[in-house]
Amino acid sequence: MDRLLLVISTFCFLFGFAYTVHALRARVYRASRLNLIAILTGFLAQTAFLYLRGETLGRCPLTNRFEVLIFLSWSLVLFYLLIGPAYRLSLLGAFTSPLVFLFQSGALLLVADTTSKPRLAPNAWLELHAAISVVAYGAFALACVAGVMYLAQERQLKTHHIHSIFYHLPPIRDLAVANARLIIVGFALLTVGLGAGFKLGSVFTHSPLTAWSVVVWLLYGVLATLGGLRRISPRRVAWLSVAAFGAVLLTLGGLRFVTETGAL
Repeated sequence: MDRLLLVISTFCFLFGFAYTVHALRARVYRASRLNLIAILTGFLAQTAFLYLRGETLGRCPLTNRFEVLIFLSWSLVLFYLLIGPAYRLSLLGAFTSPLVFLFQSGALLLVADTTSKPRLAPNAWLELHAAISVVAYGAFALACVAGVMYLAQERQLKTHHIHSIFYHLPPIRDLAVANARLIIVGFALLTVGLGAGFKLGSVFTHSPLTAWSVVVWLLYGVLATLGGLRRISPRRVAWLSVAAFGAVLLTLGGLRFVTETGAL
């Protein structure tokens, strides 16, 4: 049943993906309630999947790479639903759907889904570390999408090759503000996640993933600070948010719970 929910969710985001491709090829974008309904339906199916998987496992469903990708996709859509209407970023959903579809289809087709229930008792600090870290990555993912939209709009303004889709893009200032705030929110959440990880002691601190996670934390900390103090331009913040999320993707393979041997 949970697998069926995930397939339904993926097809919902495939609809958004197809709609975005059509709009970009035709260079015409029209706001569509069907696209929003597809995103909401996909999100509800994601939520139901994670709930059922959590009930089966008896813990937060982040026990393998497959679940990490689904949880990341869910977090990405959650942040869009929370901030999209507030910043008049309705078109952001059309750009979010392709990324979510790629994550979920990649998980379904390329990643093994091992659903055996772990024998170790749940660890509250470990679950908090994993869940908050992946939610933070969801904020970074949406910041990446906002950064891409900012750069696309800026390019059209500079080259004066303005397509009809440009008139439906959010104001470039709103994109810059949303991008910067998503980076700050993601950094704050990742700080909490790392703090919970260090509460685990040697199991976490002796993991090779920890060093890379700290590098990512420092990277976004510098980006949040420089962007917040306006020491770098919104254009550079956009570029760096895209590049930094590429670095974040390298850590996804290690975001899983303690194995039966007690190592990360």
